[in-house]
Amino acid sequence: MDFSDLCSFEAFQQCCGQYGYGQDLRDLLDQEFRRSKGATYLDHAAATQYPESLLKNYFRDISTNLYGNPHSHNPSSSLTHDTVERVRDRVLQHFNTTSKEHSVIFTSGCTAALKLVAESFPWSSERGAGSLFCYLTDSHTSAVGIRGLTSALGVAALPVSPQELTAGPEDGAPTEDVSCQTPHLFCYPAQSNFSGRKYPLSYVRGIQARRLYPACDLRGRWFVLLDAASLVSCSPLNLHHCPADFVPISFYKIFGFPTGLGALLVRNDSAGILRKSYFGGGTAAAYLSGEDYYVQAGNVSDRFEDGTVSFLDIVALNHAFDSLYRITGSMHHIQQHTFGLARYTYMLLSSLCHGNGRPAAQIYAEGRFESPTTQGAILNFNLLDSSGQIIGYSQVDRMASLYDIHVRTGCFCNTGACQDFLGITSQQMKRNLQAGHVCGDNVDLVDGQPTGSVRVSFGYMSTFEDCQRLLKFVAECFVEKPITVDQVRLQSLKAAWASSEGSSEGPSAEPPDRETPKGAETKSADASQKGLGESKSPGEACALTNIYIYPIKSCGAYEVQDWPLGPRGLLYDRGWMVVNQNGVCLSQKRETRLCLIRPQVHLASNRLLLRASGTDTVWVPLEDDGGLHAGSRVCHSKVCGDRVETTDCGDEAASWLSDFLGQPCRLIRQRPDYAREMKKKPAEAAGSPLLSLVNEAQFLLINRASVELIQDLMSSRQDSCEGERLLDTPSVIGRFRANLVIAGAEPFEEDNWSHLIIGSARFLVAGRCRRCQMIGVDQDTGAKTKEPLLSLAACRAGKVTFGVYLSHQNPEGSTGVAVLSVGSLIQADTGDL
Repeated sequence: MDFSDLCSFEAFQQCCGQYGYGQDLRDLLDQEFRRSKGATYLDHAAATQYPESLLKNYFRDISTNLYGNPHSHNPSSSLTHDTVERVRDRVLQHFNTTSKEHSVIFTSGCTAALKLVAESFPWSSERGAGSLFCYLTDSHTSAVGIRGLTSALGVAALPVSPQELTAGPEDGAPTEDVSCQTPHLFCYPAQSNFSGRKYPLSYVRGIQARRLYPACDLRGRWFVLLDAASLVSCSPLNLHHCPADFVPISFYKIFGFPTGLGALLVRNDSAGILRKSYFGGGTAAAYLSGEDYYVQAGNVSDRFEDGTVSFLDIVALNHAFDSLYRITGSMHHIQQHTFGLARYTYMLLSSLCHGNGRPAAQIYAEGRFESPTTQGAILNFNLLDSSGQIIGYSQVDRMASLYDIHVRTGCFCNTGACQDFLGITSQQMKRNLQAGHVCGDNVDLVDGQPTGSVRVSFGYMSTFEDCQRLLKFVAECFVEKPITVDQVRLQSLKAAWASSEGSSEGPSAEPPDRETPKGAETKSADASQKGLGESKSPGEACALTNIYIYPIKSCGAYEVQDWPLGPRGLLYDRGWMVVNQNGVCLSQKRETRLCLIRPQVHLASNRLLLRASGTDTVWVPLEDDGGLHAGSRVCHSKVCGDRVETTDCGDEAASWLSDFLGQPCRLIRQRPDYAREMKKKPAEAAGSPLLSLVNEAQFLLINRASVELIQDLMSSRQDSCEGERLLDTPSVIGRFRANLVIAGAEPFEEDNWSHLIIGSARFLVAGRCRRCQMIGVDQDTGAKTKEPLLSLAACRAGKVTFGVYLSHQNPEGSTGVAVLSVGSLIQADTGDL
């Protein structure tokens, strides 16, 4: 079968078991998830989606019932108390246990539940006989973070690899020593949030009975903290058969809503060891304010829920359970459905090859997705180019955004698994930090080595079409044609799965073999570009061909022939921005129709005009003399992480924008007296340049020669651009949204410049502009395309930069206003001017 055949629903059915829940999934999506129409959401491990019926029933409930504080005793409070207790029972029932065996302590999430255990566990720091905190290296940051508390208490922390955990004592289980009751805590995830590997729940009894390392080597009483947040999102957990002492969860990973609510499920036999220092409202049976006298509440939940619980969120849980079971029937059905989708995607992605036969992806998994008892609905990978080199995850993420495909990239708050799978040493991690890479950023390659990967994860509302869109996206954008499939691997997988069908065994205590695709390389190629970025000889001049200002951030360009320079860049460039009803800045990443708004600056009349096709024109003053908006409120907003002070531009502009964009929004402008400084100033700058509402620097310059090279590459890639028109030069220039366009002699020569003079104005080069998916937005229509990002990524060997940032060097003592003019000559140099 070729790739197109394998992308069919018939091929999917051959390798997938249960699909759906006895109804047409398309009808389900139309009824419950209309907001996701057109999007391919594959980040359910981070947060799943909520059905509309959940919200409707919840809002109907809180709109018709009077809920009061559960700590009072009036009728509304009694209703709240009874509802909260009912939800506790439903939580326990969901995990097949009862209040006789477990207690539910509501928290703000899984992290808060982990922190609660860390702060309440009776750690002993006695020298030579103290407590030990052990954790699996394949753990979430929030679990590893417990060691920050234990180290401060003088308690040792021991990281344990998955390979070490499976090795028990050679001479059988140790004899029980009741004389030693030193408490130790072992923490491990029921499912890796990195790879989706499910760890055996039998580890719980193995640790408690001291049959597994490290418990077999240390006397004392061992407790198990089972991080179940990842597992329970798509799989059942039976606490009646799994006697973990403490089980933290987050409900939004199961239901999508409410967020900010989790729980710690505590085994009642173990609850007595937990000790609290702080006591909040509702946790005391009695206390005195005049002396150190306090008696804790007898009920475990009351004892640890400081203050008033988030009772309206808990009410929402009631409706979340109703919706989940009504739609799916059970967590077992969800597990079968989501595993089938993950297995199918794994099969195709791991078999997908370039035209030269090399694999297109490196999969990070233990085993080969044989069973839902050993593997969750998570697939982690990096894509490979036709030479076997890793393609940076940021490049994949940017392209995926153009296709409205939502994935997760990075290390996923699991440094241990990331190091293990990607082969990153601790020394390399430290060097990556010195190179500027921090958790959560988009630095995907350091010295050619990957710093993270791409993760896709499925939820109960995911469909075959989601898998299909992802696979076709990868094939279209990253696989060298003709697309081929490793038929030997394909048949091997099918045979392995056929032999495992019907098996009901749980996760094995032995680690499965880890695969490396044939021909896969983990080292990246030299990212240098031959023939690109060669600088011109000092003194050779080129010309300024276009000047653009963007008065409103992320809206259309306004082209001018001559324009004055202000203290923050081109006068009035990005002086305004559009924010939504929550005060969050709108950009073309979220709202592409912004490009259809064409602001114009009229200096003579002191007006900024807002224009768009089919609408009337409105205006706001360029400079407010205290008349029109004298009473405007000061707003605090953020631009690229910077806090900025702005003022609102009034209701008329807000109404015009809201009508045009179809959502409530406001126009705000940067306060003239507010100084925002450039984060990374050029080394030779006397001071930090001041910025408007731009992202990085005062000016952005691009080179027509570089644009033409990208155009040539797009033309040569027409086969992979089928269905899209070839972009002309003005369209490509428009996509890159530069302030200054020059006619240079060589493509990317601007990358090597350090200084330049335009006319009589001097500038320092402040670095290259890293590009995102916004260059895929057609500035004339608002439509999204994969070009020119795809060709730019290919041309730049994964370093998706285009254009350079500039900052203006105002001569010392200068009082005049500099003006830039189209046609001005440009002198550039790679050294000092």
